[in-house]
Amino acid sequence: MNFGKVAVLLGGKSAEREVSLKSGGMVLNALRSRGVDALPFDPAERGLDALIGERFERAFIALHGRFGEDGTVQGVLEWLGIPYTGSGVLASALAMDKLRTKLLWHAEGLPTPPYAVLTKDSDLRAVARKLGVPLMVKPASEGSSIGMSKVRSAARLDEAYALAVNYDRVVIAEKFIDGTELTAGILGDQVLPLIKIETPRDFYDYEAKYIADDTRYIVPCGLSAGRERDMQALCLKAFRAVGCRGWGRVDLMLNRQGRPFVLEVNTVPGMTDHSLVPKAARAVGMSYEDLCLRILEAAHVG
Repeated sequence: MNFGKVAVLLGGKSAEREVSLKSGGMVLNALRSRGVDALPFDPAERGLDALIGERFERAFIALHGRFGEDGTVQGVLEWLGIPYTGSGVLASALAMDKLRTKLLWHAEGLPTPPYAVLTKDSDLRAVARKLGVPLMVKPASEGSSIGMSKVRSAARLDEAYALAVNYDRVVIAEKFIDGTELTAGILGDQVLPLIKIETPRDFYDYEAKYIADDTRYIVPCGLSAGRERDMQALCLKAFRAVGCRGWGRVDLMLNRQGRPFVLEVNTVPGMTDHSLVPKAARAVGMSYEDLCLRILEAAHVG
């Protein structure tokens, strides 16, 4: 397929810039290795109007976090009429906002951990009593576990809130689900094999995701075939409930009793050598290069 001139959008100005540069660099090399006329494009350094001036015909979005994964760049590309990868404007904005995603999932009857919205006026001890500890405290609209803390006592909630609010004025406290951490890569209508994540760290944080070599990614995940299909179906339902399309990743936990809880949707998951969607694709015999081509083939406007 002739894709024409392709811009790989990478870098950007979010807190996840460094991860995006790694993701975008790997995508760029993969596309070029398959003969695609792909060029890097960093919106933090150039205006997006240059996409028209330089006659780009498609955009592969490898931007993570704000101004890349939150519907803003998607809106510009819609306006410019340049087909782009991943979810559209509304789904991207919703998925970036963990609070609105949870509200939507609740309306759809999908299981997600109990939570509370924190403000500077919140009675943090009351929140801890209501939800129980441990808790996960996180900015509503950041990725890569940036600004996130695991809180084991009510006395530490102040500190966790202070960290999270540096990244977003909306902060949520979520009941920590003790059990098995799983993730589902989604490519079109296909849910890739689930990956079980194990880390010796307190939780699957930024270092465990991108730096540490002791994080374990287990495929097959250890569930029975029927149980895995059920969890894949749940993840696809959660993905579609937010309106997502193209590709992405849904994270979930199984508690000690095996009950699932959907955590979040990532509409532009990492594409680094540590990243999960490439690992899941590899489990079904799909190379990194073929994965990038599949994602690019689904580029759209409207």
